[in-house]
Amino acid sequence: MESQSRETLGSRLGFLLLSAGCAIGLGNVWRFPYITGKYGGAAFVLIYLVFLVILGLPVMVCEFAVGRASRKSMSEAFKTLEPQGTKWHIYGGFAVAGNYLLMMFYTVVSGWFLKYFFQMIGGKFVGLGGDEIVNVFVNETVGSAPTLLIWMVVVIIIGFGTCFLGLQKGVERITKIMMSALLIIMIGLAIYVAFLPGAGAGYAFYLKPNFKALVSGEHGLWDTIYAAMGQAFFTLSLGIGSMEIFGSYIDKEHSLTGESLRVIGLDTFVAIFAGLIIFPACAAFNVEASSGAGLAFMSLPNVFNSMGPIAGRIVGAFFFLFMSFAALSTVIAVFENIVAFPMDKFGWSRKKAVLINFVAMLVLATPAALGMNVWSGVHFGAHIGSIDALEDFIVSQNLLPLGSMLFLLFCTIKKGWGWDGFIAEADAGEGIKFPKNKVVQFYLRYIAPLIILVVFIAGYFDIFGKK
Repeated sequence: MESQSRETLGSRLGFLLLSAGCAIGLGNVWRFPYITGKYGGAAFVLIYLVFLVILGLPVMVCEFAVGRASRKSMSEAFKTLEPQGTKWHIYGGFAVAGNYLLMMFYTVVSGWFLKYFFQMIGGKFVGLGGDEIVNVFVNETVGSAPTLLIWMVVVIIIGFGTCFLGLQKGVERITKIMMSALLIIMIGLAIYVAFLPGAGAGYAFYLKPNFKALVSGEHGLWDTIYAAMGQAFFTLSLGIGSMEIFGSYIDKEHSLTGESLRVIGLDTFVAIFAGLIIFPACAAFNVEASSGAGLAFMSLPNVFNSMGPIAGRIVGAFFFLFMSFAALSTVIAVFENIVAFPMDKFGWSRKKAVLINFVAMLVLATPAALGMNVWSGVHFGAHIGSIDALEDFIVSQNLLPLGSMLFLLFCTIKKGWGWDGFIAEADAGEGIKFPKNKVVQFYLRYIAPLIILVVFIAGYFDIFGKK
């Protein structure tokens, strides 16, 4: 039964931008460019886009449908819809844990962008060369425990502070502003870097597939396929209920397939444009596209310096501000899921849920920050690595794909919620309807979960089978 006191979103635009804001974040502006660089460029992008269509779209519709039908967060959603005597609700605890784990390292990385915003305003990068810019990231940012802890705390305060204001007045309103600003500045920067000398090589790497290199390259085909699937789930925040919660806040006026297509479209637009900014900039300033997690931080300050000391500081500050918006939109969205958990499960007030989770997140996120510097010697084997890498491994390599598989099964098999219940909810309202034919049903019930399982297992062999 739906709670009479449950909050709702104020508008359809709010739902779309909030859902897109959850999807649009570090997965697009930070992780997508460096993962694309690591796995060879355009060929990886094509595989990633295929996974978005064949797996990302149906899983997102499933998450929204479960949320809207149950009117609960993941702590209670499966329990509300599952047949009596079944145990689907057990996964709810793992999904909630996944949100905590994601934020334990995500809040640390989000702090990088805020730090760079203030450094751009202060003129930190004016007159610095390529090696000096790299040093700012490697030694003064990631290598400094006090720096990472301070900015991590700032991110957590902003995130939970927004949730404290409420769903409509805080989460929805602030996300609308941040997402609108983000889209405008990204388009402007993509146009600017197109005119940088030497940018053409970056476009070639990013837009011209090299399938021969994909097969014979350093990582190999299976590793690339697995990374592409993981990126599709990571960028859309699928499998741990981060999208499900927003389905629980909306009405039945519009079909969920159309809404999912719009959210994925916005998410993909931002990811592609992030690449159109970063890879040409890398080529123009001789930064390796495979530079890893610091790619944006080691390439873009060069772009801003090329604009001159005044214009570069202004544009650079705006860029890292809006990159911060992208990161914070995801933080706020996932924090909302975390806050909703005890509200639904234990009947806590929003104020109590925010305050207790605020303290918990300060404690939980600290190891990831310290693991990048003073605890850098703490490793979980050669195949996983540091503390933040372990947290990323648990979420990205395990909970996201396996959780997505469970959503598909829950919505399609008779011992779950079932196909009829799922279709009725997905197609309620105006707009694009979900395909109801037997072929699609068979694909979602058997083939799509099998694809996820096969790639998941192959990924494990690839990760732990290496010497």
